[in-house]
Amino acid sequence: MLFRSFFDEQLAHMSYLVGCQRTGEAIVIDPGRNVDWYIDTAKKEGLQIVAATETHIHADFVSGAKELAKRCGAKLYLSDEGDANWKYQYLDEVDYELVKEGSMFTVGNVEFKVLHTPGHTPEHISFILTDKGGGSTEPMGIFTGDFVFVGDIGRPDLLEKAAGVAGTADVGARQMFQSLKKFKALPDYLQVWPAHGAGSACGKALGAVPVSTVGYEKLNNWALKIEDEEEFVKLLLTGQPEPPKYFAMMKKVNKIGPAYLNEEEVLSLQTREQLDEYKANGAFILDVRPSQEFAKAHYAGAINIPFNKSFTNWAGWLINYDQDIVLIANQEDVQAIRKALAYIGLDRVVAYIEPSVALSGEVESYEEIDVHQLQQYLNDDRYHLVDVRNQAEWDEGYIEGAQHIMLGTLADRLNELPEDKTYIVQCRSGARSAIGASILQAKGFKQVLNLKGGYLAWTREKLPVVKQS
Repeated sequence: MLFRSFFDEQLAHMSYLVGCQRTGEAIVIDPGRNVDWYIDTAKKEGLQIVAATETHIHADFVSGAKELAKRCGAKLYLSDEGDANWKYQYLDEVDYELVKEGSMFTVGNVEFKVLHTPGHTPEHISFILTDKGGGSTEPMGIFTGDFVFVGDIGRPDLLEKAAGVAGTADVGARQMFQSLKKFKALPDYLQVWPAHGAGSACGKALGAVPVSTVGYEKLNNWALKIEDEEEFVKLLLTGQPEPPKYFAMMKKVNKIGPAYLNEEEVLSLQTREQLDEYKANGAFILDVRPSQEFAKAHYAGAINIPFNKSFTNWAGWLINYDQDIVLIANQEDVQAIRKALAYIGLDRVVAYIEPSVALSGEVESYEEIDVHQLQQYLNDDRYHLVDVRNQAEWDEGYIEGAQHIMLGTLADRLNELPEDKTYIVQCRSGARSAIGASILQAKGFKQVLNLKGGYLAWTREKLPVVKQS
């Protein structure tokens, strides 16, 4: 048997390719939309991808299962658990088999047994792998998807918070409690292969180690130590981070079937006038340069989301799916940026412009201040401090006088800001607040400052904070 794992660092997404070397057949588990790396790896190893499967209808990225069905002729093994709201709606386009608790299927001499593990979502399943081609009759490991992570478990509140399905968080938490009983009954030696690692919004305390074992999780995972259901539900639902806005769209996209990837070339703009025209027509002008460069000089109306590990997450929060997107980026980076956006279904990248051209005319800028300058400005009513951290961070402590507006919601809550101020934007370290500063300027709040070092720098200097009682 051949086993390969793939990690998308921008979404902390784990996916897997498992191949039977005797028959030359392979399957991909929880594929992301960028299917090239699975196809290239299979080809390199002399394998043909004949199947794909996923543990559930994902909310944080566009599934690549349908794309693999088109490009490789892969048969899809998809969950038949959950009620009518959790059934795939693109099955007439693909070769498929619906599976549920107790179902078994093979790829070559590798066997997969299905375990229904609801809680994160009602249709969630896990796959227990046995390498029969290697002569084993005992299972090797379990693909847990968003059920059990290293050090954490999947959150059950996404349907309620992201998709607005009222009352599902408590039900999901109780389903998760029951599902974990199945997990605890598994052999301790089983390897655990989750769909996410640290940095994913699908849990609150995911570990950075990519694999674990059932036995290790029993000893160390907080959720597997709690025996009382009411205590478990309360702890699981407390402190979950805000789900990115795009999660609701991803559920819909993956349920009805994602569009096939657009391979058309992106238009290269040669003048500022062309960029002005796209802006006038409502396009989202996305500047992906590092925040320090953007702060010094940027095109008026552009929003800055630096192309780094957090890029895809914040793009999903801030860009609407009905908007055209124009990139301010170097030509050599355009394809990588486009792939990252496509990973969450933001397919409307229509053009790009080199930074040198975008900045060839009149530009805007904003300054950074340190915590001692902030201390002085807090006593001046011409200044207003905006804290864009998440709720859990705010609850642990904040700077007196700050207004809390989480970054992902800032563009929708501008009417809550007092008028005619100089706005100081603050986060934990200065990275998210830089994005926030760009949002404010793009939306017409021109007098903006960014707090260098953020809340960490403030507390490092032992300056006063307010803590919730």
